[in-house]
Amino acid sequence: MSEQRRAVNGPGGRIALRRRRKQRVRLGAIGATVCLAALGTAAVPLLLPRLLPDNASRASSPEAVRTTTEPTPDPGTSATRGATSSPPDDSTVAGSPDPSESPKAPKSPSATGTSGAEKGSGAGSGKGSSSTPTIPASGPGTFDTAPVVVTGPASGTPFRVQVEDGAGVDPKDAARQIGAILNDQRGWRQAGARFRQVTGAEAELTFKVATAATTDKLCNVQQPEHIGEVNCRAGVNVVINLKRWQLGSPQFDGPATEYRALIVNHEVGHWLNRGHLTCPGPGQPAPAMMQQIDGLKGCVSNAWPYDTEGRYLDGPAVP
Repeated sequence: MSEQRRAVNGPGGRIALRRRRKQRVRLGAIGATVCLAALGTAAVPLLLPRLLPDNASRASSPEAVRTTTEPTPDPGTSATRGATSSPPDDSTVAGSPDPSESPKAPKSPSATGTSGAEKGSGAGSGKGSSSTPTIPASGPGTFDTAPVVVTGPASGTPFRVQVEDGAGVDPKDAARQIGAILNDQRGWRQAGARFRQVTGAEAELTFKVATAATTDKLCNVQQPEHIGEVNCRAGVNVVINLKRWQLGSPQFDGPATEYRALIVNHEVGHWLNRGHLTCPGPGQPAPAMMQQIDGLKGCVSNAWPYDTEGRYLDGPAVP
């Protein structure tokens, strides 16, 4: 046995060996502890979600926030945006208007009447209006027939309404106004006359709203003072001067809508074989059959053959 081995196997060698073994054990324990510590640190992020409650795990991840608050509607895009108030209609609606009220003065139309018929422009200016419509003095002599817009009895006299092309008056609006006048209790309805609107040649009475020049031709106007100014009945035609329809008459104290009633009532009166009347006395209503355009002669302007009580507004006959 060599000297080295004897030294190790001797008492002193065994003691040194045990010391070295203890050191190796301590070093191993320290290394294992360090390794375990390092391993535990790395495993924390993996093990933590399993060890913590579900709520804590959810709190760590972001989530989109929802709201039940609806955006405030833009007033410009609300449901009322498309609601448009109809422009005011100065005409009397079809049917019987309240006989205690006269038609109000209408507003001036926007139509110029120079480039064909403008729809919705049938209102006249009336007295006291701030502006007057542009009214063509002449036209082509052709007419547009209004569709049926007026209801009436099935057995009534058939009538139709026509407006000269380019007059600037809506045929439908003219028909509504004329129909309302014919059906008014202050009109010839009180005498038993009944009317129903049609569109064809079966009409026994045709209302024509025509320019002044066309009116003069259809009415065969001869008197210089009446040229361009008057209306007439020519056979089955009631010819209404556009100028008078829109402006009324300087001698008539009332709006154009009221004067339209006088035109219709006067000419229909002729169609019913009524003759001209004159003023019954100062301050009394002028008869509808009076030629009021020639002056009132002391009477008060009036558009209706009957008053609100159903009494005929008579006067002395003109020879």
